[in-house]
Amino acid sequence: MSSTEPMIADELQAPTAPPVSQGRLIWKRFLSNKIAIVSAILFILILLFSISAIGIGPIHGWWKYDFKELNDQVKQGVPTAEHPFGQDRIGKDYFALVMRGIQNSVLVMVIIGAIASIVGVVVGAIAGYFRGVVDAILMRITDVFIVIPALVVGSVVGHWTGGLGAPTLALMLGFFSWMGIARLVRGEFLSLREREFVEAARVAGASDMRIIFKHILPNAIGVVIVSSTLIMAAAILLETALSYLGYGIRPPDASLGLLISSNQSAFQTRPWLFWWPGAFIVTLALLVNFVGDGLRDAFDPRHRRFNLRKMREEEPEPGEGDGGSRKTGAAIAEDVL
Repeated sequence: MSSTEPMIADELQAPTAPPVSQGRLIWKRFLSNKIAIVSAILFILILLFSISAIGIGPIHGWWKYDFKELNDQVKQGVPTAEHPFGQDRIGKDYFALVMRGIQNSVLVMVIIGAIASIVGVVVGAIAGYFRGVVDAILMRITDVFIVIPALVVGSVVGHWTGGLGAPTLALMLGFFSWMGIARLVRGEFLSLREREFVEAARVAGASDMRIIFKHILPNAIGVVIVSSTLIMAAAILLETALSYLGYGIRPPDASLGLLISSNQSAFQTRPWLFWWPGAFIVTLALLVNFVGDGLRDAFDPRHRRFNLRKMREEEPEPGEGDGGSRKTGAAIAEDVL
């Protein structure tokens, strides 16, 4: 027995590293995106802060003023220690109004994203899997909805349901926001339905619905999640525009867009009535977009951002590699792009 045989036997018996699941790889890539992580944390903190401040439903928060409560104006409504965000023209505490606006805007954003994702996934999955006549009919219906401007549809829906509260408005708007995600899911299904694992499931006797939702959809979940976050970012801006035009959430309730609309005549005299809702609108939309970018990079590493410093650090020294050849920075940049 040669001396190398025990070494080979030891290597064969050595435990191998456990395989890393796809979900863990995606989570690791997402955690490596610092901007997305910070954005997600800030978004959650803003939402929790607004809920803890004025409460939610029958639960009261730590802030002593209610967003519906009328108070005596202090120093003509300018920000003070008693009212840090100031007061509106009828004496309501503006901090409580802004916190309520954040709650409603986030609620609308989440409901629209959820409804649009569910409807879009179902329509896109059925169209992409069955193709033919089914695909043609569903895509023509999608084309009819997609050519109508979202603001026009939202204005009509808001006129009917705006007075019923934020959940009803968001629910109806969600049924008119699914077209983009439906097209993306359809494209994914057209590609994935030709893969070997789908043929194997078909041969094994799996039903069409099981193949769609059990085998193909998990492989297209990256497109669904990323598209959902982008829909949510657009939803908060749509709600803001509708409330500004008077077709969104209506008093005595509050939203960030409604606060700007209600106080537009006071822009010159009391500009702080615009600073706070405007700042939170921009902040929330940016945070959701950053999270969406991070999810996109996590699910599809091909979309990773170009990092010049990292490229230079990974560039081999002269004499290393194949025959001392070395790629220039421009060549590496071309490979990355």
